[in-house]
Amino acid sequence: MFQRSTLQLLRFHFSLFLLPVYLFAISQVPDVSWGKALVIFIILHFLVYPSSNGYNSYMDRDESPIGGLSKPLQPTKELFLVSIVMDLVALMLSFYVSSVLGVGVVLYILASRAYSYRGIRLKQYPFIGFLTVFIFQGAVIFYSTYKSIDSNTATFHLLLPCLIASLLIGALYPLTQIYQHEDDKKDGVITISYLLGKRGTFLFSALLFGGAAFALFVFFKEQNKLKLFYLFLLFTMPVVGFFLHWFRKVWKDEKEANFKNSLRMNVISTLGTTGYFLTLIILNHFE
Repeated sequence: MFQRSTLQLLRFHFSLFLLPVYLFAISQVPDVSWGKALVIFIILHFLVYPSSNGYNSYMDRDESPIGGLSKPLQPTKELFLVSIVMDLVALMLSFYVSSVLGVGVVLYILASRAYSYRGIRLKQYPFIGFLTVFIFQGAVIFYSTYKSIDSNTATFHLLLPCLIASLLIGALYPLTQIYQHEDDKKDGVITISYLLGKRGTFLFSALLFGGAAFALFVFFKEQNKLKLFYLFLLFTMPVVGFFLHWFRKVWKDEKEANFKNSLRMNVISTLGTTGYFLTLIILNHFE
């Protein structure tokens, strides 16, 4: 039905790396409408994220490893057209669910296209590119998901969890760029990771992850639920362990900052945070 390159470059599996933000939002909603939650999950992970992946690949035409793919195929016009159709379907479904989700998806799509589109290319600027991902894959998705299910909670009360979502995204994102420095530079892209250097990338990611952990501590302390924070530390022990192991290897030999290790970091981090937020969902909604 579709060309092999189109299906590959939509990178449906890569969308799962963004799953923790959605799960975090669901875990914090006081009363979940599970039907609505399922539709939001489908919109984000089967339409919005893959479409964004596909459009980015169409613009970049990568020949070296990219997020989740060791050997990307070359895109065709079909990929561009499919991404547009997926966006349109996502928008229609989003506004059907709620105006908040609709606006959130509009903003996400616009930011994603501005990030990749050759005429704007926000990704070429280290700070603006980083902030685009930090804000839209983190806070905007958390807020849109949460408010689409529970419109009663005041926005003020969501500021801290929105920040936590962005910090978790921001901590991992530079590590996905760490092996692409030379290829990005050839394409005129200076990423935050390139600017910081390979060792600096690890320090920056550690700082953001520490910030996320501290913010979670404050968040649960205000609710008198510090046990949930300690649970976070338990679930992320393997994440921290691999991070330190990889950092040590890169410190000795920067060639260790490669695609294989970056993917491992991504998988371990996603499994840890996904397991944690799924546990929160069970504790908060099924006990």
